[in-house]
Amino acid sequence: MPGKRVPEGVELPPFQTLLDTHARDVHRFLVASVGHVDADDCYQETWVSALRAYPRLRSAQNLRSWLFTIANHKALDHHRARARRPMPVAEIPEQPDVPGGDSDFEFAVAELPPKQRTAVALRYILDAGYPEIATMMNISEAAARRNVHEGLKRLRHDLTP
Repeated sequence: MPGKRVPEGVELPPFQTLLDTHARDVHRFLVASVGHVDADDCYQETWVSALRAYPRLRSAQNLRSWLFTIANHKALDHHRARARRPMPVAEIPEQPDVPGGDSDFEFAVAELPPKQRTAVALRYILDAGYPEIATMMNISEAAARRNVHEGLKRLRHDLTP
């Protein structure tokens, strides 16, 4: 693209290499964040945004965190849009439908507050450490630990009969 070049001295790997290296983990994170039904759309939006921003990166350090930050923003955008969207139904169900998932666990994770949902997904779906979670979510390491802790506490409460 004219006028959009990698800053001098920054060596970025080819975008396809970045995609090949992180595609599976990004998709797994999005499935955990938004459910199976909507993960593919968020996945595509994540990579399109990453591709558009890639030529302007000022550093090639921690590209994984950069990608997951984008994926997290797409998941949050999805949840905000879903919350604003009216859902017509013929009659009110007694039990809520599981949004795009096939297990109580997926439903419970999807119902966590956004920061807890993201932190739990990063920790247990991608096996990210707390420093990496903090970087991806742009919060302190203590806040990352707290979000994981509170998310797990709520999951235990919601899933215990």
